[in-house]
Amino acid sequence: MARSDRASRKARPAGPAVAAAFDTLRFGRENTLDLRSSLPTGADAAHRAELFLRQRQMDSATEVLVITGRGNQSTDGVPVVRPAVAAVLARLRRQGVVTGWQEHTPGSFAVTPAPITALLEAPRRRRDAAEPVIADPAALAALDPATRQILRTLAIRSLQALGAPVGESFVHDEMQRQFSILGAFVPDGPNRETQLRAAAESALNELDDVK
Repeated sequence: MARSDRASRKARPAGPAVAAAFDTLRFGRENTLDLRSSLPTGADAAHRAELFLRQRQMDSATEVLVITGRGNQSTDGVPVVRPAVAAVLARLRRQGVVTGWQEHTPGSFAVTPAPITALLEAPRRRRDAAEPVIADPAALAALDPATRQILRTLAIRSLQALGAPVGESFVHDEMQRQFSILGAFVPDGPNRETQLRAAAESALNELDDVK
């Protein structure tokens, strides 16, 4: 083979399959949401992206990939999925679900999920936001004792980090606040309490890591 032929072959850009393989290596299949293949509406894409990003935050993912496509198959070539996902990303950053994102390709976003502690702190930071709905005390009492214990420990550590009083009434209110926030973000399913407990444990570990 002539040297010019070898140089030409080396200079060829990687094809889509090769790029996808490297994306799988970097992000992993469980951290990749492909919205391009199913051609969803903007509303459906936004809903799926939000559920995916909330779940990946609860699972303590460090980086995820959301594939939106460029919108070439949209009506009149006007992108629908990409701007819908971009709007969701902006809202979830305000809510403490993601810390940021960047364009990975013209048809995808690389997103950084926020620590779970950011989710708990977001309502405090946003003065213009209404306080989260406080969980029913009876619902909190219905949780497994192990779940209540980890929520109690997390409440105490959170109050200490804020320099707030840690009397029993403050701890109980903080437990309810955390339950209402984390519970709203844990996906429905038979293992919901297990996931709630895991999220609380992850938040506690995050607080311990910043000592």
